Formats: sequence, structure tokens, C-alpha cells
Amino acid sequence: MRFVGLDLGEKTIGVAVSDALLFSAQPVTVIKRRGDLNTDLGLLKEALEPYKPYEVVIGLPKNMDGTEGPSAKHAREFASFLEQEGMKVHFWDERLSTMAVEKVMIEADLSRKKRRKVIDQQAASFILQGFLDRLRSTKEF
Repeated sequence: MRFVGLDLGEKTIGVAVSDALLFSAQPVTVIKRRGDLNTDLGLLKEALEPYKPYEVVIGLPKNMDGTEGPSAKHAREFASFLEQEGMKVHFWDERLSTMAVEKVMIEADLSRKKRRKVIDQQAASFILQGFLDRLRSTKEF
């Protein structure tokens, strides 16, 4: 049983997976979006095939006041397509996740070029790890 974490952006989708025991999240890849939802879903399914995911955790981009804007609407639309494919979807508040990950990478002295290549998959891992930590603390699994 594994969970998948997704950081949905306009141009890319960051992907992370959990270990089989649901303790940790690892970054996997970044999918370059093609603009067509069906194509993007096909690329995602292809990337996830080796992991046989159980459920999906999608970062929900909320505004700082907790309201949902256009990006959250797109995340919910993407989630509905995944649900039609038979996957169970959870949302995780992703406010400031990319900024937190970037801060860690800056402290690790990664160059801007290297950060740009991995920021989305690291953000997906950050989102998934938060979900897994909450799951364990509430003993829901």
C-alpha cells in the first residue's frame, strides 16, 4: 500500500510516493504538463505504474486567508478525473509548501538551477509527508 503526493502547477506536476509502511515520502519525478488534462493524466498514470498507488494526496493551493482561488479549482478538477479512474483522493493544504522546501534547499546551498529542477517533486514530497504524519498521529490507517 502506497500513497502518492502531487504538487499541481500550471506547467508541471511534482510527484512523490510513500514507502510501503507509510512512514516517509520520497520525491519521484516532475511531469511537464502538456495543457490537455487527458494527456497529463496519461503521463501521470505512466509515471505511477511501478508504484501501484493506493490513494492520492493533492496539494490544495489556498489563499492565505483560507479561501480557494482558481488554482484550487483546477486541483479539484484534476482530482475528479483521478476519482473517475478509481483512485481515492485526499487534499492537503499546501500553503507555503514550496517556500518551505526552497528555504531548505537554499540552506543546503543548492544552486538556483538545481533547485528549479527538483522544487516541484520536493514540494510533492513535503505535501505527502505532512499528510502521512497526520495520518499516523490520528491513527486513521
